[in-house]
Amino acid sequence: MSAESEPTLSEVPAAGLDDETAIRLLREGQLEVAGRLIEATNMTLYCSVRLGGLSAACVYKPVRGERPLWDFPDGTLAAREVAAYEVSAATGWRIVPPTVYRDGPFGPGMCQLWIDADSETDLMVLIRSRQPSLRRMAVFDAIVNNADRKGGHLLPLADGHIYGVDHGVSFAAEDKLRTVLWQWRGKPLSRDAMNVLTRLERDLEQGRLGRRLRELLTLAEVEATWSRVRRLLNTGLHPLPSKDWPAIPWPPI
Repeated sequence: MSAESEPTLSEVPAAGLDDETAIRLLREGQLEVAGRLIEATNMTLYCSVRLGGLSAACVYKPVRGERPLWDFPDGTLAAREVAAYEVSAATGWRIVPPTVYRDGPFGPGMCQLWIDADSETDLMVLIRSRQPSLRRMAVFDAIVNNADRKGGHLLPLADGHIYGVDHGVSFAAEDKLRTVLWQWRGKPLSRDAMNVLTRLERDLEQGRLGRRLRELLTLAEVEATWSRVRRLLNTGLHPLPSKDWPAIPWPPI
């Protein structure tokens, strides 16, 4: 991701913030717009967020800057991004950076901690690899029904961890999985993934995750999320690409 300007901000690096502190900073801190990410389809603003003596860089996507889509209700993409973070947090895999829904300079929207990706990583090589962190992301995308897992939505860090961003077109009630991460298609899920899915099923049925998603999504979308988790548990396999719609987003990077 690139911004129109390269402001100098005195922030705490994302790696130096635990999720609880980051969420409080994003939710309660003062937002100041520093630039716009011109390659993004929807309005995506690069900001600083400050609370007391703590500050960090973040991304702010106001609802009013969302472009209408034919297959997703208007004004819902920001909430879907927050829902993706909630699922990520429930898995314990730390796939989605800390994300909140809040008011900002251009109205309500999502606010997400900025992640400085390792610029030395070749994304074309990365998306063809079989790294365990990518395999977990493939499972995560199947859970949230991610319709747009491009290579450019991967943020690899120098320590090997990989974040995923841009989950606004997720959680549709109809199956829409489109991703560049098909290298495990039809393969058995790992034991770790099965354990996480078992925990998610309970959390969606009667735990905090189910209650939180019902605040962000429609009931049909929450029920479809539970059904996808059940399907993965019942088959024990990574999903196969659909024959009814494109399985890879365009452009793939």
